[in-house]
Amino acid sequence: MAVKSEDVAAAAGVSRATVSQILNGRGERFSVATREKVQRVAAELDYQPSLAARALAKGSSDIVLGLIPDSHISTNLQEVLEAAAEGLQRHGYTLLLRLTTPTTDSLEALAVQLQPRAVISLLPLTAEEQAALARHKVAIVGASDDDGQFDRMIGRIQADHLVSRGYRQLAYVHSPDPRYEPWGTPREAGLREVAAERGLPTPIVDRLQLDASESSRVIGSLPERTGVACYNDDIAIALMVAARVRGREVPGDIGLIGFDSSPLAAITSPRLTTMTIDVELATRGLLGPLAQVLGLPSTAAPTGLRLPHLVEGESA
Repeated sequence: MAVKSEDVAAAAGVSRATVSQILNGRGERFSVATREKVQRVAAELDYQPSLAARALAKGSSDIVLGLIPDSHISTNLQEVLEAAAEGLQRHGYTLLLRLTTPTTDSLEALAVQLQPRAVISLLPLTAEEQAALARHKVAIVGASDDDGQFDRMIGRIQADHLVSRGYRQLAYVHSPDPRYEPWGTPREAGLREVAAERGLPTPIVDRLQLDASESSRVIGSLPERTGVACYNDDIAIALMVAARVRGREVPGDIGLIGFDSSPLAAITSPRLTTMTIDVELATRGLLGPLAQVLGLPSTAAPTGLRLPHLVEGESA
Protein backbone atom coordinates (compact mmCIF):
# COMPACT_ATOMS: atom_id res chain seq x y z
CA MET A 1 0.00 0.00 0.00
CA ALA A 2 1.31 3.44 -0.92
CA VAL A 3 2.45 5.65 1.94
CA LYS A 4 0.42 8.87 2.23
CA SER A 5 1.37 12.25 3.64
CA GLU A 6 -0.87 11.62 6.64
CA ASP A 7 1.18 8.50 7.43
CA VAL A 8 4.34 10.60 7.50
CA ALA A 9 2.57 13.21 9.64
CA ALA A 10 1.43 10.59 12.17
CA ALA A 11 4.88 8.98 12.40
CA ALA A 12 6.62 12.36 12.77
CA GLY A 13 4.07 13.74 15.24
CA VAL A 14 3.21 16.79 13.14
CA SER A 15 0.29 17.93 11.04
CA ARG A 16 -0.26 16.92 7.42
CA ALA A 17 0.05 20.58 6.42
CA THR A 18 3.49 20.69 8.04
CA VAL A 19 4.59 17.63 6.07
CA SER A 20 3.26 19.14 2.85
CA GLN A 21 5.04 22.46 3.35
CA ILE A 22 8.38 20.93 4.35
CA LEU A 23 8.46 18.35 1.59
CA ASN A 24 7.42 20.92 -1.01
CA GLY A 25 10.31 23.24 -0.13
CA ARG A 26 8.34 25.77 1.94
CA GLY A 27 9.46 24.75 5.44
CA GLU A 28 11.52 27.82 6.33
CA ARG A 29 9.26 28.77 9.22
CA PHE A 30 9.77 25.40 10.93
CA SER A 31 12.75 24.57 13.10
CA VAL A 32 15.70 22.68 11.68
CA ALA A 33 14.89 19.77 13.98
CA THR A 34 11.29 19.56 12.67
CA ARG A 35 12.38 19.72 9.07
CA GLU A 36 15.02 17.05 9.57
CA LYS A 37 12.58 14.79 11.41
CA VAL A 38 9.92 15.03 8.66
CA GLN A 39 12.49 14.39 5.94
CA ARG A 40 13.95 11.43 7.85
CA VAL A 41 10.55 9.84 8.47
CA ALA A 42 9.55 10.36 4.82
CA ALA A 43 12.74 8.62 3.71
CA GLU A 44 12.27 5.75 6.18
CA LEU A 45 8.70 5.19 5.01
CA ASP A 46 9.75 5.58 1.34
CA TYR A 47 7.12 8.26 0.88
CA GLN A 48 6.67 9.39 -2.73
CA PRO A 49 4.79 12.69 -2.96
CA SER A 50 2.01 12.98 -5.50
CA LEU A 51 3.17 14.74 -8.65
CA ALA A 52 -0.27 16.27 -9.07
CA ALA A 53 -0.27 17.58 -5.51
CA ARG A 54 3.23 19.02 -5.85
CA ALA A 55 2.29 20.67 -9.12
CA LEU A 56 -0.78 22.21 -7.51
CA ALA A 57 1.24 23.47 -4.56
CA LYS A 58 4.14 24.87 -6.61
CA GLY A 59 2.24 26.03 -9.70
CA SER A 60 4.29 23.67 -11.86
CA SER A 61 5.52 20.09 -11.72
CA ASP A 62 9.03 18.65 -11.78
CA ILE A 63 8.36 17.28 -15.27
CA VAL A 64 10.30 18.38 -18.33
CA LEU A 65 8.29 17.49 -21.40
CA GLY A 66 10.44 16.44 -24.35
CA LEU A 67 8.79 16.65 -27.76
CA ILE A 68 10.33 14.33 -30.35
CA PRO A 69 9.36 13.76 -33.99
CA ASP A 70 6.97 10.89 -34.65
CA SER A 71 9.68 8.95 -36.46
CA HIS A 72 12.35 6.32 -36.04
CA ILE A 73 14.46 6.87 -32.89
CA SER A 74 18.06 6.34 -33.91
CA THR A 75 20.66 4.65 -31.72
CA ASN A 76 22.42 7.99 -31.19
CA LEU A 77 19.25 9.82 -30.21
CA GLN A 78 18.14 7.03 -27.88
CA GLU A 79 21.47 7.15 -26.02
CA VAL A 80 21.32 10.94 -25.72
CA LEU A 81 17.73 10.89 -24.41
CA GLU A 82 18.59 8.20 -21.87
CA ALA A 83 21.58 10.19 -20.63
CA ALA A 84 19.50 13.40 -20.49
CA ALA A 85 16.79 11.63 -18.47
CA GLU A 86 19.40 10.41 -15.98
CA GLY A 87 20.98 13.85 -15.78
CA LEU A 88 17.66 15.53 -15.06
CA GLN A 89 16.72 12.83 -12.53
CA ARG A 90 19.85 13.64 -10.52
CA HIS A 91 18.48 17.16 -10.11
CA GLY A 92 14.97 16.01 -9.19
CA TYR A 93 13.32 16.36 -12.60
CA THR A 94 11.60 13.76 -14.75
CA LEU A 95 12.01 13.82 -18.52
CA LEU A 96 8.74 12.75 -20.11
CA LEU A 97 8.95 12.11 -23.85
CA ARG A 98 6.06 12.63 -26.19
CA LEU A 99 5.74 12.20 -29.94
CA THR A 100 4.68 15.32 -31.80
CA THR A 101 1.22 15.45 -33.37
CA PRO A 102 -0.26 17.52 -36.25
CA THR A 103 -2.50 19.57 -33.92
CA THR A 104 -1.88 21.64 -30.79
CA ASP A 105 -4.90 20.34 -28.87
CA SER A 106 -3.15 17.42 -27.20
CA LEU A 107 -0.08 19.52 -26.37
CA GLU A 108 -2.25 22.11 -24.63
CA ALA A 109 -4.07 19.34 -22.76
CA LEU A 110 -0.71 18.06 -21.50
CA ALA A 111 0.24 21.54 -20.36
CA VAL A 112 -2.96 21.67 -18.30
CA GLN A 113 -2.73 18.14 -16.89
CA LEU A 114 1.00 17.86 -16.23
CA GLN A 115 1.94 21.50 -15.63
CA PRO A 116 5.48 20.81 -16.88
CA ARG A 117 8.29 23.01 -15.67
CA ALA A 118 9.54 23.32 -19.23
CA VAL A 119 9.08 21.91 -22.71
CA ILE A 120 12.09 21.10 -24.85
CA SER A 121 11.53 20.33 -28.50
CA LEU A 122 13.87 18.65 -30.97
CA LEU A 123 12.11 20.52 -33.77
CA PRO A 124 10.99 24.16 -34.02
CA LEU A 125 7.54 24.71 -32.52
CA THR A 126 4.83 26.34 -34.59
CA ALA A 127 3.42 29.71 -33.58
CA GLU A 128 0.23 27.94 -32.45
CA GLU A 129 2.19 25.53 -30.25
CA GLN A 130 4.20 28.35 -28.71
CA ALA A 131 1.01 30.30 -27.99
CA ALA A 132 -0.66 27.25 -26.40
CA LEU A 133 2.28 26.74 -24.01
CA ALA A 134 2.58 30.45 -23.25
CA ARG A 135 -1.07 30.53 -22.18
CA HIS A 136 -0.17 28.11 -19.41
CA LYS A 137 3.14 29.79 -18.53
CA VAL A 138 5.24 26.82 -19.64
CA ALA A 139 8.85 27.67 -20.48
CA ILE A 140 9.84 26.69 -24.02
CA VAL A 141 13.40 25.60 -24.70
CA GLY A 142 14.78 24.70 -28.12
CA ALA A 143 17.10 21.70 -28.28
CA SER A 144 19.28 23.38 -30.86
CA ASP A 145 19.78 26.87 -32.20
CA ASP A 146 22.55 26.10 -34.69
CA ASP A 147 20.35 26.56 -37.79
CA GLY A 148 21.29 23.14 -39.11
CA GLN A 149 25.05 23.64 -38.75
CA PHE A 150 25.49 20.35 -36.93
CA ASP A 151 23.72 18.35 -39.64
CA ARG A 152 25.48 20.32 -42.39
CA MET A 153 28.72 19.24 -40.77
CA ILE A 154 27.60 15.60 -40.98
CA GLY A 155 27.03 15.96 -44.72
CA ARG A 156 30.41 17.61 -45.17
CA ILE A 157 32.26 14.87 -43.28
CA GLN A 158 30.49 12.18 -45.28
CA ALA A 159 31.37 13.93 -48.54
CA ASP A 160 35.00 14.57 -47.56
CA HIS A 161 35.48 10.92 -46.69
CA LEU A 162 34.02 9.70 -49.96
CA VAL A 163 36.17 12.14 -51.95
CA SER A 164 39.26 11.01 -50.03
CA ARG A 165 38.51 7.49 -51.25
CA GLY A 166 38.55 8.62 -54.87
CA TYR A 167 34.85 9.12 -55.57
CA ARG A 168 34.23 12.09 -57.85
CA GLN A 169 30.49 11.63 -58.34
CA LEU A 170 28.66 12.08 -55.04
CA ALA A 171 25.08 11.21 -54.15
CA TYR A 172 22.87 11.81 -51.15
CA VAL A 173 20.01 9.44 -50.35
CA HIS A 174 17.23 10.62 -48.06
CA SER A 175 14.29 8.85 -46.55
CA PRO A 176 11.05 9.83 -48.33
CA ASP A 177 9.44 10.44 -44.93
CA PRO A 178 9.01 14.24 -44.49
CA ARG A 179 9.56 13.90 -40.73
CA TYR A 180 13.28 13.45 -41.44
CA GLU A 181 13.56 16.68 -43.44
CA PRO A 182 14.83 18.92 -40.61
CA TRP A 183 17.97 16.76 -40.45
CA GLY A 184 18.27 15.38 -43.98
CA THR A 185 18.06 18.69 -45.82
CA PRO A 186 21.08 20.35 -44.13
CA ARG A 187 23.09 17.13 -44.51
CA GLU A 188 22.44 17.19 -48.25
CA ALA A 189 23.43 20.87 -48.25
CA GLY A 190 26.75 20.03 -46.58
CA LEU A 191 27.50 17.41 -49.22
CA ARG A 192 26.63 19.88 -51.99
CA GLU A 193 29.00 22.44 -50.49
CA VAL A 194 31.90 20.01 -50.60
CA ALA A 195 31.13 19.03 -54.20
CA ALA A 196 31.06 22.69 -55.25
CA GLU A 197 34.28 23.50 -53.40
CA ARG A 198 36.08 20.55 -55.01
CA GLY A 199 34.78 21.29 -58.50
CA LEU A 200 32.89 17.98 -58.64
CA PRO A 201 29.76 17.20 -60.68
CA THR A 202 26.39 18.15 -59.22
CA PRO A 203 25.48 15.51 -56.62
CA ILE A 204 22.73 13.02 -57.34
CA VAL A 205 19.87 13.20 -54.84
CA ASP A 206 17.34 10.43 -54.31
CA ARG A 207 14.89 9.15 -51.73
CA LEU A 208 14.66 5.56 -50.65
CA GLN A 209 11.68 3.71 -49.29
CA LEU A 210 13.06 0.71 -47.39
CA ASP A 211 11.89 -1.76 -49.98
CA ALA A 212 13.85 -4.28 -52.09
CA SER A 213 12.61 -2.99 -55.44
CA GLU A 214 13.20 0.64 -54.49
CA SER A 215 16.70 -0.14 -53.23
CA SER A 216 17.42 -1.92 -56.52
CA ARG A 217 16.10 1.08 -58.46
CA VAL A 218 18.37 3.51 -56.64
CA ILE A 219 21.46 1.33 -57.08
CA GLY A 220 20.65 0.80 -60.75
CA SER A 221 20.39 4.54 -61.35
CA LEU A 222 23.87 5.39 -60.04
CA PRO A 223 26.82 5.82 -62.41
CA GLU A 224 29.99 3.83 -61.86
CA ARG A 225 32.26 5.08 -59.07
CA THR A 226 29.58 6.95 -57.14
CA GLY A 227 30.12 7.73 -53.47
CA VAL A 228 26.80 7.66 -51.63
CA ALA A 229 26.15 9.47 -48.36
CA CYS A 230 23.04 8.05 -46.67
CA TYR A 231 20.70 9.65 -44.17
CA ASN A 232 21.15 6.73 -41.81
CA ASP A 233 22.56 3.22 -41.55
CA ASP A 234 19.24 1.61 -42.50
CA ILE A 235 19.35 3.23 -45.93
CA ALA A 236 23.04 2.44 -46.40
CA ILE A 237 22.52 -1.23 -45.53
CA ALA A 238 19.51 -1.50 -47.86
CA LEU A 239 21.65 -0.13 -50.70
CA MET A 240 24.50 -2.48 -49.83
CA VAL A 241 22.17 -5.48 -50.14
CA ALA A 242 20.73 -4.19 -53.42
CA ALA A 243 24.24 -3.64 -54.82
CA ARG A 244 25.17 -7.23 -54.03
CA VAL A 245 22.02 -8.52 -55.74
CA ARG A 246 22.74 -6.42 -58.83
CA GLY A 247 26.41 -7.45 -58.91
CA ARG A 248 27.81 -4.00 -58.12
CA GLU A 249 30.95 -3.94 -56.01
CA VAL A 250 30.95 -2.21 -52.59
CA PRO A 251 33.37 -0.54 -52.15
CA GLY A 252 34.75 0.22 -55.58
CA ASP A 253 31.90 0.70 -57.97
CA ILE A 254 29.74 2.11 -55.18
CA GLY A 255 30.96 3.69 -51.95
CA LEU A 256 28.56 3.87 -49.01
CA ILE A 257 28.58 5.78 -45.75
CA GLY A 258 25.73 5.87 -43.24
CA PHE A 259 24.98 7.66 -39.98
CA ASP A 260 24.04 6.44 -36.46
CA SER A 261 26.67 3.72 -35.89
CA SER A 262 23.83 1.25 -35.36
CA PRO A 263 24.56 -2.30 -34.13
CA LEU A 264 23.86 -3.68 -37.62
CA ALA A 265 26.55 -1.42 -39.12
CA ALA A 266 29.23 -3.39 -37.28
CA ILE A 267 28.20 -6.78 -38.66
CA THR A 268 27.57 -6.07 -42.34
CA SER A 269 29.94 -7.47 -44.93
CA PRO A 270 31.72 -5.34 -45.91
CA ARG A 271 31.51 -3.54 -42.56
CA LEU A 272 29.61 -0.30 -43.04
CA THR A 273 31.45 3.00 -42.75
CA THR A 274 29.22 5.19 -40.62
CA MET A 275 29.20 8.18 -38.27
CA THR A 276 28.36 8.78 -34.64
CA ILE A 277 28.36 11.58 -32.07
CA ASP A 278 29.80 12.05 -28.60
CA VAL A 279 26.86 11.18 -26.35
CA GLU A 280 28.16 13.16 -23.38
CA LEU A 281 28.63 16.34 -25.38
CA ALA A 282 25.32 15.87 -27.21
CA THR A 283 23.57 15.41 -23.87
CA ARG A 284 25.09 18.65 -22.60
CA GLY A 285 23.88 20.29 -25.77
CA LEU A 286 20.37 19.04 -25.02
CA LEU A 287 20.43 20.00 -21.35
CA GLY A 288 22.31 23.27 -21.81
CA PRO A 289 19.31 25.41 -22.82
CA LEU A 290 17.50 24.19 -19.69
CA ALA A 291 20.22 25.45 -17.35
CA GLN A 292 18.75 28.91 -16.71
CA VAL A 293 15.14 27.72 -16.67
CA LEU A 294 15.71 24.95 -14.14
CA GLY A 295 18.69 26.38 -12.30
CA LEU A 296 20.90 23.42 -13.17
CA PRO A 297 24.63 23.54 -12.39
CA SER A 298 26.84 25.19 -14.98
CA THR A 299 28.35 21.80 -15.85
CA ALA A 300 25.10 21.06 -17.70
CA ALA A 301 25.64 23.99 -20.05
CA PRO A 302 26.71 23.30 -23.64
CA THR A 303 30.43 23.24 -24.35
CA GLY A 304 30.16 24.28 -28.00
CA LEU A 305 29.19 22.58 -31.20
CA ARG A 306 29.52 18.83 -30.70
CA LEU A 307 31.48 17.24 -33.49
CA PRO A 308 30.15 14.16 -35.24
CA HIS A 309 32.91 11.74 -36.11
CA LEU A 310 33.60 8.90 -38.51
CA VAL A 311 33.43 5.21 -37.61
CA GLU A 312 35.52 3.84 -40.43
CA GLY A 313 34.49 0.54 -41.93
CA GLU A 314 35.05 -1.01 -45.34
CA SER A 315 32.09 0.13 -47.45
CA ALA A 316 33.76 3.30 -48.76
